[in-house]
Amino acid sequence: MKLVFGNRRYHRWQPFWTLTQKEIRRFLRVSSQTLLAPIISASLYLFVFGATLGERISVLEGFSYAQFVIPGLILMGVINNSFANTSSSLFMSRYLGNIVDLLVTPISPPQFICAYTLAAMIRGTGVGLAVWLISTLFAKLPWAHPPAALAMACLASFLFAQFGLLAAIFANNFDALSMFTNFLILPLIYLGGVFYPISILPGFWAGLSHLNPLFYLIDGFRHAVLGVGDLSFSVAFGVAAAQAIILFSIVALLIGKGYRLRN
Repeated sequence: MKLVFGNRRYHRWQPFWTLTQKEIRRFLRVSSQTLLAPIISASLYLFVFGATLGERISVLEGFSYAQFVIPGLILMGVINNSFANTSSSLFMSRYLGNIVDLLVTPISPPQFICAYTLAAMIRGTGVGLAVWLISTLFAKLPWAHPPAALAMACLASFLFAQFGLLAAIFANNFDALSMFTNFLILPLIYLGGVFYPISILPGFWAGLSHLNPLFYLIDGFRHAVLGVGDLSFSVAFGVAAAQAIILFSIVALLIGKGYRLRN
């Protein structure tokens, strides 16, 4: 549907594209914080686990430790930056009060969410790509199923973009927002099999790890890259997709009602 205002035509997707461009320009404007800093942090991980331990130990038959850990580090960069992009942007809009201006624009909740999500996915996958390029200095990955790896990375980025929106809605201050990262996301990442295979854990702890939602993202991505994993790729992708759909539905419901956004 198109409406004509003077000499300009209005399209119903115009607010979506405008908000998407605004979000992309926002994180590019401070690229030293949003892109360079996480890449440097990931490079330090790669140096520690690639240059020092990469060829000395092995936790997966047929692969060096560097090859094992690099897929997890790539996905960690995707997850952290996707979450940070949506959570910081929406929370700042709430904090400064300009979220009210967005709520009165002719944009639907799904369009609103997708605009924030698309910008977060561009940032998250961009950092992941940079981490992979740097990782080539330490180890060569076989990339057993590249399309599956890309699909899992995009799904992980989408899922944590939704979680970032959810965190921004419920956070009351900056400290509460950082708690989501420090006390929830990072522990789940470290306990999700980034640095060790779940299969080497005792039975109880291995079973407990299956309750970790990040385990399915990490294992699925590693399976797509290396060709082996604790679970089949279809199971890992299916569980992760179900999580993403549930979070998207919750966020759409809250934003549709303007929950904690109008105050």
